[in-house]
Amino acid sequence: MVPIPLGTAIYCSMASRKRTNDKNTGSPDRPRRSWLGRIIGYGLALMVWGAVGVAGVAAWYAYDLPDIERLEEAAGKRAPTVTVQAADGTVLAHYGELYGVAVQLYELPPHLPHAVLAIEDRRFYEHAGVDPIGIARAIWTNLWAGTIRSGGSTISQQLAKNLFLSSDRTVRRKIQELLLAFWLEQRFGKDQILTIYLNRVYFGQGAYGVDAAARRYFNKPATQVTAYEAAMLAGLLKAPSRYNPMSNPDLAAGRAAQVLQSMVEAGWLSEAQAAAAKSGRAVLHSDRMGGQSRHFADWILERARDFISHDGGDLVIHTTIDPRMQRLSEKAIGNNLDLAAKRNASQAAIIAMRPDGAITAMVGGASYGKSQFNRATQALRQPGSAFKLFVYLTAFEAGMRPGDIVEDAPITIDGWTPRNAGDKYRGPVSIREAVARSLNSVAASLAEQVGRDKVAAAARRLGITSRIGTDPALALGTYEVTLLELTAAYAVMANGGIGVWPYGITEIVDGEGRVLFQRSGGGPGRVVEPEHVAAINDVLTAAIAWGTGKGANPGRPAAGKTGTSQSNRDAWFIGYTPDLVAGVWFGNDDDSPMDKVGGGSFPARTWRDFMKPALDGVEPKPLLGVAARLSQ
Repeated sequence: MVPIPLGTAIYCSMASRKRTNDKNTGSPDRPRRSWLGRIIGYGLALMVWGAVGVAGVAAWYAYDLPDIERLEEAAGKRAPTVTVQAADGTVLAHYGELYGVAVQLYELPPHLPHAVLAIEDRRFYEHAGVDPIGIARAIWTNLWAGTIRSGGSTISQQLAKNLFLSSDRTVRRKIQELLLAFWLEQRFGKDQILTIYLNRVYFGQGAYGVDAAARRYFNKPATQVTAYEAAMLAGLLKAPSRYNPMSNPDLAAGRAAQVLQSMVEAGWLSEAQAAAAKSGRAVLHSDRMGGQSRHFADWILERARDFISHDGGDLVIHTTIDPRMQRLSEKAIGNNLDLAAKRNASQAAIIAMRPDGAITAMVGGASYGKSQFNRATQALRQPGSAFKLFVYLTAFEAGMRPGDIVEDAPITIDGWTPRNAGDKYRGPVSIREAVARSLNSVAASLAEQVGRDKVAAAARRLGITSRIGTDPALALGTYEVTLLELTAAYAVMANGGIGVWPYGITEIVDGEGRVLFQRSGGGPGRVVEPEHVAAINDVLTAAIAWGTGKGANPGRPAAGKTGTSQSNRDAWFIGYTPDLVAGVWFGNDDDSPMDKVGGGSFPARTWRDFMKPALDGVEPKPLLGVAARLSQ
């Protein structure tokens, strides 16, 4: 027996019954339904099937939704923040997300939540998580403008996305956002949703939440912002980078005016109050250093890992950097590099430190934004004649003196013949003159006399940790070193012979203010005897007074040495006074030659341009063993 489909059986039964009734009663056929009835019937059917379809779609996208019962846990999650500060508390950099104090809605001045609602979701207290009117308005605005200018997302939708979802522009994510918004509205009160939103939303500059944003931009808690500042904060939400008042003040001001007008339209401000708010403006907080200090901050972050075991909490790192000296170093580098660019010099670096090794300024390159590579601490380059410090120190430790006469003449060592600049030789000269004029043949000859191994040992004793060989060219600085370690070696002479371990961290505290690390001194102790320091001060003072480094003369007692590697690939000047030590390097990342840029040109001038204003107001002091500037 062949089964009959259920639908067919029902239809046949109804048709048979209809014919029987008609035959028995003789009544005419029933009139067909009117067109209106058919439309209503079809409409109801479509509504039913539409509801079924929507329910199916919702079920399909809802099966892997996150658990919104854990809203408070999700709202509390955040990445740790590391803040690097200068010696005076100036912020050098923030790493991670910046959060302020969690605030309750009733603690805020009314104009702050009103500003956010006016520009983001004016019907927040009227809709159920999704605003059809707002969506329609956004569609109309975008159609009229011919581009996307407005969105219809409510604060509930934004919160759902921020807490639980990614920012992917997919249909799935959008549907899940809608479902979560409805469920948030059913589970939590409006004030609670708005409070969590205000404490979590991103305002740019790494700041999450209104309190962090108020402190970041205006140096005050969110409870104290003015109506204009509230409008400026609310204006950031659309595009934090575009409307950043620090980088785009005009755009930010225009956006704030738009927010104030929206507040007027919503009835939260009068025209007079909005005008008064505009006249008040906002004083931006400028506690952060320029971008070039980020080279130092990055270096500090790496160093901090050596001192503490970070458990994921917030950290504040206090450093030795001096904001005024940092600005002066950036200016000196910038001005001279602009000129040196005409001589095929594209990069430069500078590092300054106290004689005890406390770093006060650091510039790691021409632009941190273009290259985060730190040429002050990471680049290994040939120091040229700046390495002769160790040759002459070894010679003085062997019993020689600055006034001793040596022969400046051609010399060949194991088939290698060092040459002076311009292939000129002066015959008998004092060691003082040989240093001041940076005579290569004399340095190479002395290294042979005292022993190249002893020269290398002296370099290591003064803090050179990069690999150093003992071939004859060692005396002329052919082995690569960093600007940091070479500058620290010269600092030993500035402080009278005490070994230097350069440092930048003074203290590390956690988010609760507990001290995790505090510097309490350190260093290898005395590494050079005072009489030998005095001899080095003698010859390096001559180098600045009338030698190759005279372009660096700061107008006060100072000592220093130029350095230029083969084919002018690197140019250095390292120098010091009793109060400050600084090293400068010029060159190119690809190691290409510069056009006649030597240590006595742009590096020496950069050193002078930094040191003179950096020591302004500091009483000049004589260097150990040098009572006055030496003459030839």
